[in-house]
Order: sequence, then C-alpha cells, then structure tokens
Amino acid sequence: MAVVVVGGNSRNIGKTSVVASLIASLPEMHWAAFKITQHGHQICDGKSLRCDCVSAQHTASFTEETNRTSGKDSARYLYAGAARSFLVRTHPGSLQDAMPRLRAECAAAENAIIESNSVMEFLHPHLYLTVLDPGTVDFKASANLFLERADAILWRSNKPVRRQNLWPAEVYTLIETKPQFVLAAPDYQSVELLAFVRERLAGVASFPRSRT
Repeated sequence: MAVVVVGGNSRNIGKTSVVASLIASLPEMHWAAFKITQHGHQICDGKSLRCDCVSAQHTASFTEETNRTSGKDSARYLYAGAARSFLVRTHPGSLQDAMPRLRAECAAAENAIIESNSVMEFLHPHLYLTVLDPGTVDFKASANLFLERADAILWRSNKPVRRQNLWPAEVYTLIETKPQFVLAAPDYQSVELLAFVRERLAGVASFPRSRT
C-alpha cells in the first residue's frame, strides 16, 4: 500500500486539483483520499461558516463524502475516481488526535493520497509532493518546515527564471535540489510527473484486490 501526500506553500494554489488529477490519471490505484483542514473553533471551511464538527472534547472529525457532485474538495476526489473520500477536520494543533483513525483508514485502503502539509509531522509517506505558486508571497510555516522532505516540486505555473526573493532564502536553496514539474491549470497534469510517480511507487503500491 502506497501513501502519497500533497502539500503546498499556501491556500488556493491548486493542491486539490493536483490530488484530483493524480486520482484520475492513476485509476488502477483505487485511492482512498483525505483532505485535512485545521481551523479555529467551530470554523471548518477556512472562510466563515460555523459548524459543530469538533468540540472541546472531540478535537477531530472524519466525514466520508458520498456525493460526488456536492462541490466540496472531498467530492472532487470522488468525482475524479477515488474509491473513498474523507474530509478530516481538527482544531489547530490537534492533528495528532486524528492520526489513529487516519492510520487505520490508510491501512485499510489499497492506496492513500492525503492533501496536507502538517500530516508530515506524523507520517513518512512513500511520496511527498509540494505545490508552489511563484505568484503567491505567502509561504506556510508547515510547508517550509517539511520542504526538505519533499520528493518533488510542482509549480502551479511556469517556475521563476530567477530568484524573486518573495520567500525565505532557505526555500530557494532547497528547491534547487529537487525534481521539478510544471502543472498548468486547469488540468494540472504532466506526463513527466506521472512517470515520476509510477517509478517512485513501484514495488509499494497496491492494485485492485480480487473480488472472488
């Protein structure tokens, strides 16, 4: 069973699109897909909608997506062809509370793909891909913390031709040592990236189990 993690330097830079593209491009993997989000008390969508998905006593929740056309990120995974899809929500700093179930769900899956940076604190996936947008100044602390462990850099648009000095200096140093792929919107696909993923997962990925 292979575990793939997709992170990125900021919000709204195409991470979900990359996950959906990998799911659609590798249907034989029968992915279980997970979107992990950490937001403030009773705020789970990163915007302003209040919810009751977590409380002081229960700091993590799992919601399995069943409607592939709901428009949610987890629905996009299903629409792309994931076998199962989950939205995992936690309080900031409480991701460890979700890890026992996340590990169990991953172990039960044929292969798992997770959208998150912070999960890298608790997992050692077979492949960690980082989406970077050279047009976004923001660089998440979690993305910076785990950049050294990234197996490849996925540029949202054409990678910068020279240092732009938008991000911490160490970011540019680490980027230079990594394989790099450009994934332009809207499909975020790359023949070269798929070949890279297949090569890296060879020998560890699971394929459809016999139904007989």
